[in-house]
Amino acid sequence: MLLSHCRGLALGILAFVVSASPTLGANYSIDIAHSSVGFSVRHLVSRTTGRFTDFKGKIVYDEANPGASMVNATIQISSIDTDNERRDNHLRSADFFDAEKYPEMTFVSSKVEKKGETLMVTGDLTLHGVTHQVVLPVEVLGVGVHPMTKAAVAGFQVELTLNRSNFGVNSWTDAAGILGDEVRVSLLVEAAADSGNPCNVCNPCGENPCKPCAKNPCNPCGE
Repeated sequence: MLLSHCRGLALGILAFVVSASPTLGANYSIDIAHSSVGFSVRHLVSRTTGRFTDFKGKIVYDEANPGASMVNATIQISSIDTDNERRDNHLRSADFFDAEKYPEMTFVSSKVEKKGETLMVTGDLTLHGVTHQVVLPVEVLGVGVHPMTKAAVAGFQVELTLNRSNFGVNSWTDAAGILGDEVRVSLLVEAAADSGNPCNVCNPCGENPCKPCAKNPCNPCGE
């Protein structure tokens, strides 16, 4: 699935955000500049890594009642990057992801349970026109307030393994002898609260006293 190469998302996915001074049912957005969606897969006797560079996600997190939390994330397949243009184009082709026909990968949560310090996020992962239910073990890395934007922020990490054959991303006839079926997915997510911060106006990108519509409109006041 998240096939050959991508270094390391967990996107959305995925992410779960805990507000700094818990605001129940708060809304957050993934900060793409400080998050990564990566994967690795066996290639012959080693492993090849890669990433997706274009993704987004919305999160509703209720710290007091994790079961009321939600995640909705999308990855653009054409943004795959394995540091090799020829390989990336092959991965976008019908031999693998078929990005023209299936341009997006999505994850929509359906249940969240807290087990110890881990959030077990169950949801539907859709890739290559195939949907399977998966469970993301989400580790909360930390919560706080961004010193420049003053927005509530939180960090999360997900590590899991998926089989690309389950999603039909294995039609290349030589794949079995060269590429492994199991793909290790690594998601690192930093997310920021959507509201209550004039320096983090993601929607719309309108007037912002800090730096309107700069290089990163979702975090216009700083790096």
